[in-house]
Amino acid sequence: MQLNPYGEYAVQLARSLADDWPTTRAGIVARTRVFGMTMPFPEREDDHARCRAVLDEWLRVVDTDDPDERAALLNEQMAGATAYPRLTDHDGEGWHLHYRDVDDDLPRVLQAVFSVGTALHLTTRGMSRLGRCAASPCTNVIVDTSRNGTQRYCSPRCASRAAVRRHRARTRPPDGF
Repeated sequence: MQLNPYGEYAVQLARSLADDWPTTRAGIVARTRVFGMTMPFPEREDDHARCRAVLDEWLRVVDTDDPDERAALLNEQMAGATAYPRLTDHDGEGWHLHYRDVDDDLPRVLQAVFSVGTALHLTTRGMSRLGRCAASPCTNVIVDTSRNGTQRYCSPRCASRAAVRRHRARTRPPDGF
């Protein structure tokens, strides 16, 4: 079975980069490999900064709760990718779809992958399945893949911290004691 890398895996890659931004282009490429991207990318001097700009645009989608605004932002990002879907067998492991031109550089590939993957994630799971961790002061990205669509925290650790804060707030003695 061939999984579609433009759905959950693309959004998880974007989340991973947003939560732990690599300091070098090589770090970005290494992260793409962790998430299953195998193609080589032509190298450009400003790749690191351009990749960050792509990620920052994607974070605009994360940071809006309005479904109409999310859709508009994603449509704009997908249009900016200006690639069309194509079948490829570049790695000899089977035919699959790519939403990018053959010789695209790293930032353009990330733009296509993030925008199409996020659109697929939100349209198949629900437009509210993306956001930020509810545990203050954490700002990590949440890609909700839960069965019931109620994921609010980026990790069990943040969920536990929030539960402890709520418990302490309920059991705190009234002021003046």
